[in-house]
Amino acid sequence: MSTQDDNKAVVGRWFADFWGERCNLAVVDELAAPDMLLQYSLHEPRRGRADIKAFMTGFREAFPDLNFWGAADLIAEGDYVVGRWEGGGTHTGPAFSDFLIGSLPAATGRKMRFTGTTVLRLKDGQIVEEVGLDDGVTALQQLGLIKVA
Repeated sequence: MSTQDDNKAVVGRWFADFWGERCNLAVVDELAAPDMLLQYSLHEPRRGRADIKAFMTGFREAFPDLNFWGAADLIAEGDYVVGRWEGGGTHTGPAFSDFLIGSLPAATGRKMRFTGTTVLRLKDGQIVEEVGLDDGVTALQQLGLIKVA
């Protein structure tokens, strides 16, 4: 297999095991570099395995049915892998204050479903960066954190 194929396999596992329906946080220690950067427009950037695990733990406590899945084949070039995805969840858990624009009180029952594109950079078989551009406006509207004019 080529480096691109190896990198796509790592990212495929990351998407399934970290972002998928049943999150397995052990995958962070296996596939993420110790100082990995995780950055999306809805949240503060996260750096390092412990910070990334804490982020996902809180996100999944607030949205127990959180799930993201691929919307197209992964594209790889050199150290980079690009993936399109969609997903979301229902806020039935505790209050959630991780959105940059505001907080949700506990168990609002609001659903979010949105899409995005993510670029991941790998080095020596580990993810060094995951930087995504998501349709956060849609998610924030659905959650009632921003109003449509």
